[in-house]
Amino acid sequence: MAWVDATVNAAMILGGMGPVNELHTNAGKLFAAAYALFSGIVFLVAIAVLLAPVVHRFLHRFHIDLDSDTETGN
Repeated sequence: MAWVDATVNAAMILGGMGPVNELHTNAGKLFAAAYALFSGIVFLVAIAVLLAPVVHRFLHRFHIDLDSDTETGN
């Protein structure tokens, strides 16, 4: 398997898009790989932005302090 084909397959797997149909040009393969990685990162960032307030509220609700230096005064 050529490196371009391996790259596009790996990017599709990492991006969660699954198997890819046959692409004929190297430019198309590289674009598909970049788009798969970009969309995967955008998805993870969107989920993090949506869940951040929920996690923050959860930490406040149970008085969980992640900074251990606040108790010692440092």
